[in-house]
Amino acid sequence: MKLNEIQPNEGAVKERTRKGRGIGSGKGKTCGVGVKGQKSRRGVAIKGFEGGQMPLYMRLPKRGFNNIFARKFAELTTGKLQAAIDKKLIDAKGALDEDALVKAGVVSSKKDGIKLLNKGELKAKVELKISAATGPATEAVSKAGGKIDIIEVKPKPEGKLPKKEGKKTDRKAKKAKK
Repeated sequence: MKLNEIQPNEGAVKERTRKGRGIGSGKGKTCGVGVKGQKSRRGVAIKGFEGGQMPLYMRLPKRGFNNIFARKFAELTTGKLQAAIDKKLIDAKGALDEDALVKAGVVSSKKDGIKLLNKGELKAKVELKISAATGPATEAVSKAGGKIDIIEVKPKPEGKLPKKEGKKTDRKAKKAKK
C-alpha cells in the first residue's frame, strides 16, 4: 500500500449539500428556505420563537440564587497592616478596632465588617478587634505574639411585612370603634 492509495472507508465521508444548483439537486431554486415570508429573507434568525406559544426558555424554572443575607467585608491583609504599622499610621501597642483602622486610612470603609487575610508578613505584636479572619491570618497574628478578637456581626434586619391575620383584626377593631 502506498500513501497515494489511502482513502477513507466507503460511506465514512459524506459530501456537503450544494444549494441552488438546479431542481435535480434537492436544494435548488429556493435552497430549502421556502417561498416569501420573514424566514426566507437573509439575516433573519427568530431564535426561540414558537409561533406565539410561550417559548421553552420562559417556561422552564429559573435557576441560581442571590443570598440577601450575605455580608460584604472590607479586606485587610497582614502585609498591609504591617506596612501601616511601619509608616506609623496606627499604634500597634493598643487594641485596634475597625473604626480605628478606617480612621487611620488602612481600610477605606468597613462595609459590613473587616476581614483579615494572610498575604504578606506580619512582624508586629497586634491586638485586633475585627469581624472575621482567615485561619492562616489568625496563625500569623498569634505567631507574631498578637491576638484577634472576633466581633459578632449583627445580621441584616428582615423586612417587616404586615401579617394577613393582623389586617383582619385591625378591620374588625375599626368597625367596632365606629
